[in-house]
This record gives sequence, C-alpha cells and structure tokens, in this order.
Amino acid sequence: MTSHARSSRTSQGAAAGVEEAPLIDLRRWNLGLTVLHAAQALAVLILASDFAIDLSTAYPDGPPGSRVPQPSVAFGVPIGVAVAAFLALAALDHGLTATVLRSRYEGDLKGGINRFRWIEYSISATIMILLIAFYAGITQVVAAITIIGSNVAMILFGWLQERMNPPDRAFTTMLPFWFGCIVGAAPWVAITLNIVGSETVPGFVYGIFISLFVFFMSFALNQYLQYREVGPWRSYAFGEKVYLVLSLGAKSALAWQIFAGSLAG
Repeated sequence: MTSHARSSRTSQGAAAGVEEAPLIDLRRWNLGLTVLHAAQALAVLILASDFAIDLSTAYPDGPPGSRVPQPSVAFGVPIGVAVAAFLALAALDHGLTATVLRSRYEGDLKGGINRFRWIEYSISATIMILLIAFYAGITQVVAAITIIGSNVAMILFGWLQERMNPPDRAFTTMLPFWFGCIVGAAPWVAITLNIVGSETVPGFVYGIFISLFVFFMSFALNQYLQYREVGPWRSYAFGEKVYLVLSLGAKSALAWQIFAGSLAG
C-alpha cells in the first residue's frame, strides 16, 4: 500500500487550516461562483443556436464477426442546453453550500472531506468530458455510456481518497487516487486516438482538448498536493479554494470555447 506518515498533526481531529476566517472566505467564494456560473448558464441559453450533435447506434446483425451495419441516429444532444446544464449544476452546488447547506458543508470541510464537490463533479465533469468526446467525433451511444462510467468512477475514487484519509490519520494512502487516475485516463486516450486519427479536426477542437486536459489534470494535481501536504496545501481550506478556482476556470473555458466554435448564431 502506498502511504506516508503525516508531517503535521491537526487539533482535535479537525482538518488543518479549516478555521473561522478561511471558512468565511470560502463562503464568499461560493457565493461569487454561484453568481458567475448562473450568469454564464443564462447567457449560453440566450445566445446559443439550436446546434445539436447526433448520437448513433449500430447494433450487430448476425453472428459474431458479421459486418456491422451502417450506424443510425438515436437522438440529438442540444449542445447549448448541455453547456448550460453543467454551469447550472455548479451554480446550484455553490449556492447550496453557501446558504442552506452551509453548516453541513463546513462540518465536512473540518472532517477533511467535501461530498458535495464529488456529487456535483460526478455529473458536471461527466457532461464536460462527453462534450469533449463528441467534438472529437466519438458519437456512438455505447461509447458515451463507457465514458460516463469511467468518469464517474474517477470522481468517486476522489471521494474515496478523502474518505480513507481523515484528518487524524496516522498514515496517508494514495491508492484511491492512483486507481482514479487509471480509470480517468481511459476517455482521454480514446479522445486522443480519435483526434490524431482524423484529418479534418477544426482548430478550436484542439484548443478545447488541450485546455481542458490541462484543467482536468490540475484537479488531480491539487488532490495529490493536498495529500502529500506540499507547502500551502497542508491547509485543507487552501486546497478547497483551489478546487473552486479550477471549477470556474474549467467550466468557463469549455463553455466559451464551444460557444465560439459552434454555438454562435
């Protein structure tokens, strides 16, 4: 098992750095991000065209090894609505944790965990990786289902990483983190293969792929630094603020790159 001894102790089992002043600061951030995400969701819905990407099916017709028939359209995904959805989910998450669920949210932070983050990410980040895959030409229903499973599993491993490492732990295990990295890499490998193998990928798709890959990896890096207790990441509250900044950056980058590339007018 990958583990290391903790370099610092927390008082009374509370996560390091989760004190009154940082909690007030995080509430301000959550309120601000509620407004920013909600405003962007509304703007996308108002400004977007009715552009949609069709998902297809190609069910086998005959014994194993038979020629697969031509794919047929199963349904279309309205891209503007999908973009607005992950922005709205983020707004809802930040709004709830700053208001009616504030005490539970702050209690969780003191315990070194944020279950609200993982629930929201499991939906919003999955919508995001699906959109990246669609723009890379992965538009089969069965492939989308597989991507959903891989991404949700990655997010839940992040939750498990926090669950297995309470503040009063004697040792830190990174096994859930590394397992999450493995399953989370699968959609990116598939997307990369489709982009590399295509001769007609628009330039903005490369921009989406590169920028969002960097953001997705930054989330993993943030958690790694938290549990290796590197510099300011010794404070759980600092890592939480970094998650908030990354969430805004990643969702905004994807939303407006997609808008600029294919949703406008």
